[in-house]
Amino acid sequence: MTYTRWSPSIARGGPSRRAALVPARYILAVLGSIAMAIIYGLKVNLSVAMVAMLNHSALAHHGASSVEAKEHVNAEPVCQGSNSTEAVEDGPFIWSEPVQGIILSCYFWGYLVSQVPGARVAESFSARWVMFFSVLINVVCTLLTPVAAKMHYVAMIVMRIGEGIGGGVTFPAMHVMLASWAPPNERSVMSAIVYAGTALGTVISMLMAGVLAGTLGWESVFYVMGGLSCLWMVLWLWLIQDTPTKQPLMSQEERDLITSSLGSGSSGGHNEPKPPVPWRKVFTSAPFYGILIAHVCNNWGWYMLLIELPFYMKQVLQFNIKENAVVTAIPFLTMWFFSMALSKTLDALRSRGKITTTIARKTATFIASAVPMVCLLALCYIGCQRGLAVTLMTVGITAIGGMFCGLLSNHIDIAPNYAGTLMAITNTAATLSGIIVPIFVGQITHGNQTIGAWRVIFFVTIALYVLEIIAYLLLASGEEQPWNKGDKPASSIEAAEAEATPLNTKESKQSYNGQEQ
Repeated sequence: MTYTRWSPSIARGGPSRRAALVPARYILAVLGSIAMAIIYGLKVNLSVAMVAMLNHSALAHHGASSVEAKEHVNAEPVCQGSNSTEAVEDGPFIWSEPVQGIILSCYFWGYLVSQVPGARVAESFSARWVMFFSVLINVVCTLLTPVAAKMHYVAMIVMRIGEGIGGGVTFPAMHVMLASWAPPNERSVMSAIVYAGTALGTVISMLMAGVLAGTLGWESVFYVMGGLSCLWMVLWLWLIQDTPTKQPLMSQEERDLITSSLGSGSSGGHNEPKPPVPWRKVFTSAPFYGILIAHVCNNWGWYMLLIELPFYMKQVLQFNIKENAVVTAIPFLTMWFFSMALSKTLDALRSRGKITTTIARKTATFIASAVPMVCLLALCYIGCQRGLAVTLMTVGITAIGGMFCGLLSNHIDIAPNYAGTLMAITNTAATLSGIIVPIFVGQITHGNQTIGAWRVIFFVTIALYVLEIIAYLLLASGEEQPWNKGDKPASSIEAAEAEATPLNTKESKQSYNGQEQ
């Protein structure tokens, strides 16, 4: 893969010549990453902003008797930090912990119902437009959030459900795009670039939300972040198409590279309709269940840290709003760098034949579960050592970045024709974690915002990480499954492959000769 130098002749050339300066597939990956950053940024900003939106004094008064009762039986209710008196000014809303949990979790009610329909639309019609409307819905709901909050918390729930409906289709739609654009030997890197946007969006959102809420007020969090996201929609429609064959802003060399590596008429384009989803074979596939179980368990840990971490920092470690935003965001920045390095390393080892795709996926997923599991276990016993707690959380969240080139890339490996649908199925099941986690934490910490309560929460998460490691190591595979060709008899598949092989070989040779010339 080479980059063309700029020259006056190129500047006078057509769009495809100018696009050769930067590979079109990496423009897709970067814009896809920004899209994921927007979706996750608009999702998690409420976790930080809510700390400034709540009237903590009134809530503490309502729960004082309950807390006092528990302090008699718990020797370590909260940490006494030097910054506990520097908390942000109370906001206008008196939402109890259960209500807070419902508001945070209702995002996933919409997220839950939209994924499979969104995946089928993306696979059958246009993943590009599905992604566009996903971001558009999130932007509109975000801009309306301050008005909704002042009306009633039920209106907040409606806005969050709307954001969830838009956010739910992003992973399936991006899987469809990657299946059409990513050559197999670059799949880990491109997937990591795209999905690491979730970490980058989390970092930017938490930092911006903390600064905006602490200086301009909590309403500015939603107005500023929603407004800035509009620029992406213009760039996406201008620069991105569904497949390389439809993309004018790219070189013919790159187009041939992608289509020949993916195979003519398969994942490389939408020239031929994909066969119907072989549902029976999908739900009797061991590698599929390996991804499914790992996705559900890993998402529990992911959402535990993504949604609830600001509350742990506030309730137990006694960080104020600005410190909370910085300390919570830093681990997601290190996660972004780690995921890039790990994906590049694994792809390099695969391309040299040192490891198989299966080994690469299992290695990345093991790192993404074992390391945070150990960190959470240590966090249960360090008490109020704030510096050590921040270090452990940073290491644990950083390691979760392995899931981007691990289990989240695995759907494309086993069935590129149905990557969007498979992602929708596993992500729908994994979304249950996002619904349960805030409610679970809200119930455990209601009137009991203590280290002991959070210890129970962390042990449940550790148990699910153990289940993920065992299931994925035993069941997962990086090899394409026979049912990727559709619900056909094995003899029909073999005949189709035999017929297609000479054509693909010939096309590959022509493409190679053309590149040499």
